[in-house]
Amino acid sequence: MSCTVLVTGGAGYIGSHAVRELQQHGYDVIILDNLSCGHQDFVDKALGAQFIEGDISDRALLNHIFATYPIQAVMHFAAYAYVGESVKNPAKYYRNNVVGSLTLLEAMVAAQVNKMIFSSTCATYGTPDALPILEESPQHPINPYGQSKLMVEQIVQDFTEAYGLQSICFRYFNAAGAHPNGDIGEDHDPEPHLIPKILYAALGKGEGITIFGTDYPTPDGTCIRDYVHVMDLARAHVMGLGYLLAGGGSTNFNLGTGHGFSVREMIQTARQVTGQPIDCVECDRRPGDPPVLIADYTKASNVLGWKAQCSDLKTILDDAWAWHQKRHIIHDKD
Repeated sequence: MSCTVLVTGGAGYIGSHAVRELQQHGYDVIILDNLSCGHQDFVDKALGAQFIEGDISDRALLNHIFATYPIQAVMHFAAYAYVGESVKNPAKYYRNNVVGSLTLLEAMVAAQVNKMIFSSTCATYGTPDALPILEESPQHPINPYGQSKLMVEQIVQDFTEAYGLQSICFRYFNAAGAHPNGDIGEDHDPEPHLIPKILYAALGKGEGITIFGTDYPTPDGTCIRDYVHVMDLARAHVMGLGYLLAGGGSTNFNLGTGHGFSVREMIQTARQVTGQPIDCVECDRRPGDPPVLIADYTKASNVLGWKAQCSDLKTILDDAWAWHQKRHIIHDKD
C-alpha cells in the first residue's frame, strides 16, 4: 500500500531533494510551496508529484489539502533561513517559521494526521560549550532564525505530549552539494552559503570570496564546519519516515558527519575541482561565528542506521560544481 506524504517547502533546496528520494522509494508526494524561495522548475522535474502553490499559514488551504488527499505524514521544510535577515527582520521569521508551523500542526491535528518530520538546524545550539555536539547539548540560539526553529521544536514536543503526534526533528549541520544528476541543487537569492559563493567566483560571478577571520584556534586559523551532502540529508528523511510509520517514538537527531573542513580547505579543494584560481580576501572575524561546529551523529546511526555516505568534500564539490555550471549556462542563455 502506498503512503502519501505532504512536503512543505518541497520546491526548495533540501525539500526538493527529499521529494526525489521519497519518489525513488515509492511514496506518493504532494508539494506545498509558495515559491517565495523555491523554484518552479524543481517542481516540474519531480515527475508525478502533485504541486499546490500556497502558504503554510493559509489554514483554509491546509484544511482543503488534508480533506482532499489521503495524507499520512508531513515533511516540513517551509521556512525562511537567512541568519542575517532574521536579525534585521525577526518579525518575518517568527510569523512564518513559528506561526506558520503552528498553523500547519493545528491543521494536522484536526485532520488526524499524526506523523511529522521537521527540518530543524544546528543553529538551535548557538555557540557550543563542547564538541562534538550531542542532541542533549544546551540549545542557546544566537539569532532569531535559530530561535524560531527552537520554538517550533518545543511546539512539536508539546503537540507530541498533548495530541499524540509522532515526530522527528532533524538538526542539520551544513547542507551542501547537489543531486548527482545535476538537475536540482542549491540556488538562493541572495546566496548566503560558502560553497555556492566559492563556485560563483569560479564561474566569474558573484562578489568574490571573503574569509572572515584567520586567527581562530584551528589548524589553519579559519572556521571549521561539518558539511553534509544534501542527498545524505534526503536519505535520512526517508529513513526517519520509515521509523515513524513502523511506530517509532518522537525524538531528535543531529545530521552531520562527525568531522569538519575549514574555510581554507574548502577553497583549496574547490580550486582543484574547478581548475580555477578562486581569489579571496581576508577580513576580521564576524561576530557570533563559533570556531568549530561538528556533529555527533551516533544517535541517528544507532536508531535509524543512518550515516553519511557521500559527504566527502570532493563529492560534495563535484556535484555542486556540475549543478552550478549547468544552472548558469541555462540561465545565461535565457
